[in-house]
Amino acid sequence: MNAFQDYYPDEVSYCYGCGRLNEHGLQIKSYWEGDESVCRYQPRPYHMAVPGYVYGGLIASLIDCHGTGTAAAAAYRAQGREMDSDPPLRFLTASLHVDYLKPTPIDQPLELRGRVKEIKGRKVIVAIDLLAHGELCARGEIVTVQVPDDFMAKLMASAE
Repeated sequence: MNAFQDYYPDEVSYCYGCGRLNEHGLQIKSYWEGDESVCRYQPRPYHMAVPGYVYGGLIASLIDCHGTGTAAAAAYRAQGREMDSDPPLRFLTASLHVDYLKPTPIDQPLELRGRVKEIKGRKVIVAIDLLAHGELCARGEIVTVQVPDDFMAKLMASAE
């Protein structure tokens, strides 16, 4: 099964968090599990804040990129389209809010669970929980906006 990010056109697949073509990036993968989007990510030792715990910037990046991927997948679902259909739908972050609830251990995979709160026009809002050892460590909300068609066309053309 392909991840949401696997459907991104090559021209827009270089994001540090979710770009499959960024060899130095996180390359996260998000999938549907029913009505929730799920991403599992194993932090690396260099994602450390203090020994044994994850750096908060990584947590924000994971929530951000899982949220934009979820927004795209939700928009395709709402339109009754497959994610490999044209024109491609891509979303950017308009607002990101993260609450750090407890220190996040670095020694096992983190699980992100997203729920679409609202789809309205070109805007999608996603709420995301980040868990470690089954415990809620951070909670985020992302407001995303669909990349305008003319800007998307410009990105696609610049890569040719």
